[in-house]
Amino acid sequence: MVKNETILVLDFGGQYCQLIARRVRECRVYCEIKSYQTPVAELVNKHYKGIILTGGPNSVYDAEAPHCEKALFEMGVPVLGICYGAQLMAYTLGGKVSSSEVREYGRTPFHVTLPDSPLFTQVPETSVCWMSHTDYISKPPVDFQTAAVSNACPVAGMECRDKKLYAVQFHPEVQHTEYGQQILKNFLFHVCDCKGDWVMSSFIDQTIAEIRDKVGNKKVICGLSGGVDSSVAAVLVHQAIGKNLTCIFVDHGMLRKDEGDQVETVFRKQFDMNLIRVNVGEQFLQKLRGVTDPEQKRKIIGEGFIRTFEAESRKIGKTEFLCQGTIYPDVVESGTGNAAVIKSHHNVGGLPKDIGFEGLIEPLRNLFKDEVREVGTQLGIPEELVWRQPFPGPGLGIRILGEVTAEKVATLQEADAIFREEVAKAGLQKKISQYFAVLTNMRSVGVMGDGRTYDYTVALRGVTTNDFMTAEWAHIPYDVLGKVSERIINEVNGVNRVVYDITSKPPATIEWE
Repeated sequence: MVKNETILVLDFGGQYCQLIARRVRECRVYCEIKSYQTPVAELVNKHYKGIILTGGPNSVYDAEAPHCEKALFEMGVPVLGICYGAQLMAYTLGGKVSSSEVREYGRTPFHVTLPDSPLFTQVPETSVCWMSHTDYISKPPVDFQTAAVSNACPVAGMECRDKKLYAVQFHPEVQHTEYGQQILKNFLFHVCDCKGDWVMSSFIDQTIAEIRDKVGNKKVICGLSGGVDSSVAAVLVHQAIGKNLTCIFVDHGMLRKDEGDQVETVFRKQFDMNLIRVNVGEQFLQKLRGVTDPEQKRKIIGEGFIRTFEAESRKIGKTEFLCQGTIYPDVVESGTGNAAVIKSHHNVGGLPKDIGFEGLIEPLRNLFKDEVREVGTQLGIPEELVWRQPFPGPGLGIRILGEVTAEKVATLQEADAIFREEVAKAGLQKKISQYFAVLTNMRSVGVMGDGRTYDYTVALRGVTTNDFMTAEWAHIPYDVLGKVSERIINEVNGVNRVVYDITSKPPATIEWE
């Protein structure tokens, strides 16, 4: 990929690090993420157009807090500090950071006090931002001006225009900040002088070239689940190396209803790929017997995938690489780098150390879900596959709370199919970002006919989101929810209650486990 301009995002452990990168790419400006530990000498040679310092969970005064070299701010490259990154800029350059008695969290009004600030061009004097901090900048460094304030934060924004150093205490990258994207655009185009000429087709061309260069004439196995991520990854690798790719479709017995047959048909007949279907449902369920902890379930399923790949690779001959559909949200939620672990994804934190392959091919690791779909569309993958509902690698195993059994899987398959059918009938498929059913471990009393029942509760989950890093619960019409509930109760054995989850992310995750 020919990149005329690149923005660097320095990761200090904040959960929104990847989201910042995504927002930059939305502006058609290429960016890459590096650890805060990257030496300044290495950064100088990269000729970055600008640097963004992310948020993080620490206080700048903590003994283990991540810091950066002061020389970073003397490179002559524009820098934007966000939240912890803003505090770090102030602290490093001689300002003062204090602990607040009043913590600001959530939607917060803020006021622009420097109307001619390049960072706040086309931003109203008063608007709403998303705050998440306990410490705050109580005194800016010398030569800095306060550019914005909030009721509890005397320095919500600051700048040293001559050195092109800017900082905001809030998070412009999240949707809750009304003019957040405008602020990022201002930094990119008014401060860094970016042109915004990076497009997804460039990503595709470069990724295919990189795969060919890395793999050569060696062979690759792809873990194909039939979901959006693994499907797009498989087609991307297939375009790069053709028949040197073998897709292994592990049917672990916890797929959605009829999904196994659908996946096999599409990729064998339509894409003419080397596809091996491995039916190991009984083995996986046996390994999960008695296991109730969600982290343990994920790791058991993840290791089961890898062991299956290794076994199949030995059957087909020497295979050097494993391809996975890992995407950005998988990485950040697994606590890669300095971020806190939200949950382990089987294709990130759950991989055994003795993986048995020369290396991994993860062509989508730097993309978010909507970007993955854009790549899929440009690759010519049918719309019904590109817009297929996201599905976790561990499958229904993490949508069944408590122990996973064959009976519970069958129950959830039927309930989930009904939910998806009714959403489709209502024409809501593309209006709800993700929707699925969960089989809870809760049983309650019910009445069917003249008899007492004591059966399971099914929870329905639907969210709307642009990035899957934050999400709002979907306001599905009551008549649709009513129809789904009625059908599940009448058609699915062992269920006598249906509830709808109205929790956003955060504080919840999209999946229940």
